[in-house]
Amino acid sequence: RVLVVESGGDSVQAGGSLRLSCTVSGLRDDDYAMGWFRRAPGKEREGVASIDSDGTIRYADSVKGRFTLSKDNAKHTLTLQMNLLKPEDTARYYCAADVDSVCSEYRYWGQGTQVTVSS
Repeated sequence: RVLVVESGGDSVQAGGSLRLSCTVSGLRDDDYAMGWFRRAPGKEREGVASIDSDGTIRYADSVKGRFTLSKDNAKHTLTLQMNLLKPEDTARYYCAADVDSVCSEYRYWGQGTQVTVSS
């Protein structure tokens, strides 16, 4: 069974920083794609940052220059360092792992961790 567990969400003031972590267990390989998504109340889910199986990292335009994604393959951990947080970053953040090669969708999702940024 594959488990995806996020941690690190909290309430901070604008301009502050948070570090989100995601740990995956149950996958034998270590070079699978992973990503962070978020969903704010009343809004669609959006991609925040992702890393492909070849190590290519992509960011949403809204977080470029503020968020940094890193992956430790040996520890099956994905970390999202979030700096200069804005109220519009408030959302529940979800980690996803292992893209299905047929439908190009992530196969495994965590329960999410809440990030709240106050002005």
